[in-house]
Amino acid sequence: MSVLTGPAGHARLTARAANDNAPTGRDVLLRDALKHFAQHGLRAAQVARDNAMEAHRQSDAAACTHWTEICRALDRRMAMALAARIEPAD
Repeated sequence: MSVLTGPAGHARLTARAANDNAPTGRDVLLRDALKHFAQHGLRAAQVARDNAMEAHRQSDAAACTHWTEICRALDRRMAMALAARIEPAD
């Protein structure tokens, strides 16, 4: 709950802050990437890549996409190489 003060100095309570927007898909991905980085440190992108490759081997498209996006948030070049490896060229 936020407290807003008007021009006369009168305070009123609001249910949400004006800048408290609902999280977007990108926000959730960023949070997941930061948690993954906190857990694995500098190897986080490599671990995410390995997880994506394992999900791809198991034909789990949702998990593969999730881990590829985590990898992309941490290391764009590694994610591009991963995508080239697991996505057949048309």
